[in-house]
Amino acid sequence: MNLADSTQAMNNLLGSEADSQRTLYPYVTGTSVVGIKYKDGILLAADMGGSYGSTLRYKTVERLKPVGKHSIIGASGEISDFQEIMRYLDELILYDNMWDDGNSLGPKEVHNYLTRMMYNRRNKFNPLWNSLVLGGVKNGQKYLGTVSMIGVHYEDNHVATGFGNHLARPILRDEWHENLTFEEGVKLLEKCMRVLLYRDRSAVNKLQIAKITEAGVTISQPYALKTSWDLSAFKNPTAGAEGSW
Repeated sequence: MNLADSTQAMNNLLGSEADSQRTLYPYVTGTSVVGIKYKDGILLAADMGGSYGSTLRYKTVERLKPVGKHSIIGASGEISDFQEIMRYLDELILYDNMWDDGNSLGPKEVHNYLTRMMYNRRNKFNPLWNSLVLGGVKNGQKYLGTVSMIGVHYEDNHVATGFGNHLARPILRDEWHENLTFEEGVKLLEKCMRVLLYRDRSAVNKLQIAKITEAGVTISQPYALKTSWDLSAFKNPTAGAEGSW
């Protein structure tokens, strides 16, 4: 091989590496998802905002989706990556249905699948830029878990992503109990979402609440929470902060 051929081969190699793209940062993102177990099943809540950088660009983004017969998923993070995840899950459910053996994937199996998928993409240095909440009910057993963009996962009685991890989980630790009725569960989720609306710039006052029981999945129509911006901390946010900007 002469020098010219060697140079051409090196350029081709460098060119192929440059063509391998990665998500270096997310573009259009959704904020927190909050999930709880209640007496009869699982409840998930998420708003419908989609932020383009720091601009709240979209206000009709649905981030709660059913998965098969027994599960429901909610996602924070990059919306296009969530759409890719839903394509993977649609293929998984279709393949499962093709067996036609009377069995179907439950929430634990779907959660394990998501965990492996997110960790696999992380190991390729090409992560799906999402934090996911997966809940469901099968054979009377309630299941609620979460998985991060690098595959960190756990199961709990209440979970949250994004700012919800910092602002909603303390409320849930204080007020959640296993005998919550549906109405009490919705009220608790609305309290969490109201706090997030006050404190998270990416939150929008338009949310959905999803319920899953043995009977199936129900996702509410979008609605707004009643809020109050007359609190003294909102009227005079710099009070007591002399010397600051």
